[in-house]
Amino acid sequence: MSKTALLMIDMQNGFLNPASSLYIPGSEKTIPACAALIRRCHEQKVPVFFITREYRPDGSDVEKARYERWLKGGKPLSFGCDPEISTEMPEEFEMDSEEDYLIIKPRYSAFFSTELDVVLRRIGVERVLIAGTTTPNCIRTSCYDALSLNYDVVVFRDCTSSATEEIQEANLRDMENVGAEIVLLSDYIW
Repeated sequence: MSKTALLMIDMQNGFLNPASSLYIPGSEKTIPACAALIRRCHEQKVPVFFITREYRPDGSDVEKARYERWLKGGKPLSFGCDPEISTEMPEEFEMDSEEDYLIIKPRYSAFFSTELDVVLRRIGVERVLIAGTTTPNCIRTSCYDALSLNYDVVVFRDCTSSATEEIQEANLRDMENVGAEIVLLSDYIW
């Protein structure tokens, strides 16, 4: 079996809390499944990569399309913002500071302008498990980039979220059609 790694994407207060202007409806409901996936990866000695967003307080690195909403919404995911919309991950997530990886991404894809591909290749990873939020943006772009870089890709249906169920299903179907395996956590064979 090829070496596998988990990419846990954007599971932070700024996306999970309804008080945030960047909130993804329903994302907080995936926290238990995502936490279970992290625990399972730790048990199986699968490297876990926490892929996060973090904006500068002046907004100079916020996407143009998101800037106004970010600014008017209290500057979520930036230093000094309210804790409920911060970069913090759920307390249910058990991050191992010696074994897990933390990568801050500047845009939607976990691969865009990050060291992720280099590190995955250095440790011999051929398959990436993808979970987190939001499915049509960060999950999908990371999936497509992983496929383009020749990784096998598994996306967890119950560990991802979108603004609506219709958006979720359409995006999962599109990713499956280009070669990603879409599974429920309970059905994944370790």
